[in-house]
Amino acid sequence: MDKISLRKAALERRAAVPEATRQAFAERLALQGVEIARKLIARTVAAYWPMRGEPETIWLLEALAYHGFVVALPAVEAPGLPLTFRQWTSRMPMVEGPIGTIEPSRRAAEVRPDLLFVPLAAFDRGGRRIGYGGGYYDASLRELRTMKPVVAVGVAFSTQEVEHIPADPHDENLDLALTERELIDFCAVNTNN
Repeated sequence: MDKISLRKAALERRAAVPEATRQAFAERLALQGVEIARKLIARTVAAYWPMRGEPETIWLLEALAYHGFVVALPAVEAPGLPLTFRQWTSRMPMVEGPIGTIEPSRRAAEVRPDLLFVPLAAFDRGGRRIGYGGGYYDASLRELRTMKPVVAVGVAFSTQEVEHIPADPHDENLDLALTERELIDFCAVNTNN
């Protein structure tokens, strides 16, 4: 299947995830997200503000802030450009971004995350992901990874996993994926294949 078909089918499956599963995963994500950040000795952690049925991240953002991490959210500057990551706190005013995202205002400090919790439409066991087609996260990861080591954790429901995603030269792989069922380490998976 091509990426467009894989994306459509995975998003339909994601939309059908029951509310109880969504709630339980939000709790798991908050707890395990902090564990991942601690294990990686991350200082600045970026996540996303959920939209369109994505796994809930508000508890994750709050837990990271509570435990002393600098927390950031992505901001869309323009089509084709990498995302800007702006520092987030629970008291900060949020604005609507150009593609319907919710993000910190331009007054928030720009930061460079060490660890990113990344939304996605679909993923496979090779660490490949399909986003929404804009290429924002691929461009952002590519740019950040030229400056320092950066770990990308895909956040998805297990139903969004597909057997194989065709890779393009500009695609950036995930290092880990966290679902309601498991934490997948793609480095370990790919060295065992």
